[in-house]
Amino acid sequence: MHPIALDHVLTVLGAAVWSPDEQSRARVAAGLALTVYDGHTRDQGTPYLEHPLAVVTLLRTEIGVRQPETLLLALLHDALEVAPESEALLVHHLGGPFTARLRSMTADHRLEQRPKSVGDETRWRAKQAALPPEDLLVRLADRLHNLRDLAASPNLDRRRRFLQTLGVFHLPLADAARDLGPHLETMHARLHAEYVRHIQEVRP
Repeated sequence: MHPIALDHVLTVLGAAVWSPDEQSRARVAAGLALTVYDGHTRDQGTPYLEHPLAVVTLLRTEIGVRQPETLLLALLHDALEVAPESEALLVHHLGGPFTARLRSMTADHRLEQRPKSVGDETRWRAKQAALPPEDLLVRLADRLHNLRDLAASPNLDRRRRFLQTLGVFHLPLADAARDLGPHLETMHARLHAEYVRHIQEVRP
């Protein structure tokens, strides 16, 4: 398997049509993504970077997102989850406000590098419910790609918990947010349809 190159990340972002300043920022973000996700794999055994790249692709090709900062957020949305120690690096290169957005999209126990404890799930749901529209869009795109990729996960308990949380929390959250803009309306429709399809396929 060939390593993912920086030029490939820039192509997935669609950065060729961005302004010079945006392209420069994209190169920095792409380099950070290659560094932060390096050595990490998903439970399917695939390189972790493939997931955020898929989320970027989903947002661009299916939802119609063109805002560079939203796509860069999607690229690095799991950076603090897999490598919380990279926060200072992200602040230095991409700024405090951008990194703060990443923190708001990351569960507290991940940021604090500790096991999940009582109350963490409630706090995590509250953080997600409080996200502004663009950040919520990225989080829902993450959920949609994870749902599509769920069959490849060898962890049956994780699959069960994912579907349960999606049904009782993320789908209602997406439904409540769909009037906030056309991107969120499209995302809600895609997420709901994919969830129904998945449930129908796994039903005996």
